[in-house]
Amino acid sequence: MIYLDNAATTRPYPEVVATYTEVATKIWGNPSSLHRLGSQASRILQASRAQIADLLGVLPQEIFFTSGGTEGDNWVIKGVAFEKLQFGQHIIVSDIEHPAVKESALWLATQGFDVDFAPVDRQGFIDVEQLAALLRPDTTLVSVMAVNNEIGAIQPIHAISDLLKDRPTISFHVDGVQALTKISTADYLTDRVDFATFSSHKFHGVRGVGFTYIKSGKKITPLLGGGGQEADKRSTTENLAGIAATAKALRMAMERQTDFIKKTSQMKQVLIQGLSAYKDITIFSGQDQFAPHILTFGLKGVRGEVLLHAFEEYDIYVSTTSACSSKAGKPAGTLLSMGVQPQLATSAIRMSLDLENDMGQIEQALTTFKLIYEQTKKVR
Repeated sequence: MIYLDNAATTRPYPEVVATYTEVATKIWGNPSSLHRLGSQASRILQASRAQIADLLGVLPQEIFFTSGGTEGDNWVIKGVAFEKLQFGQHIIVSDIEHPAVKESALWLATQGFDVDFAPVDRQGFIDVEQLAALLRPDTTLVSVMAVNNEIGAIQPIHAISDLLKDRPTISFHVDGVQALTKISTADYLTDRVDFATFSSHKFHGVRGVGFTYIKSGKKITPLLGGGGQEADKRSTTENLAGIAATAKALRMAMERQTDFIKKTSQMKQVLIQGLSAYKDITIFSGQDQFAPHILTFGLKGVRGEVLLHAFEEYDIYVSTTSACSSKAGKPAGTLLSMGVQPQLATSAIRMSLDLENDMGQIEQALTTFKLIYEQTKKVR
């Protein structure tokens, strides 16, 4: 098997699974309980929080655990909008955001909020000047992803941070789900960023766990009320085993980040060179200012899901666009925002790489594509 869908989810490290199992079976106390078992669980919870904060260069009290990126995005978009309602009802998100952000913004529009979508250029990068033109006195939130999940474009977070530097009344949210451990933290977690969201299973943790960074002093309306966990910001008994596993996964992935960037960049370059030799191929992901692990391309005249299942016949696993929208059969929304024609956008497939891949697998994928290319000649 050759797994090239790591942007959808990664295989948990064996050490992470071991940590999860040990905590789940041996530390079953509720962290909110006052007895010894609860105190034991609470110490692990706070140690995990401190470790994650240290790895990100932030304060432990700025880390709040969630069920993943989707919950974090929903929480920030809705929670900040309602918390700052008295200051304005205008929010801006980029036109290439993950559905968790975009759908949350569209829902806010049904509740009386005014929503604008910042456009991108033909390469998939946010046009900072056009974003600036959308800012208004009643703007309360700007949300931009760090790394686009469909083509891997690294967004100009520093330029946007500079734009918002003298606008302290506007909260700045960054969706860092595809960025954490893939590119330098300094590229997206700037001093101007107020909120950032992350998901464990994107860096070899377990599914169903994530965390949100909330800068000290920034207010947000809780999405969940009840027991008062997470400093009253996110009530529900914490997934202690998943949280401990997340801290372990993040430490391991951060230790391997330099190797990850070097190796995946090399594999991506070989893929680009090999695919570029074919007629009717359009490559949507570049290398400069693009994440090293994401490569999206299309074969003219062949739908993405056809290519996906053709690769699957050879035990090679890729994705059409993002995992969250591929089952719906939708073309890559990012490509449409870039001005790509719908017919070409529906041909897109995404290969996403990891340290666990090797050059032999990449060569095998290219050899397989050659066979698929010949098989689809009549269709094209």
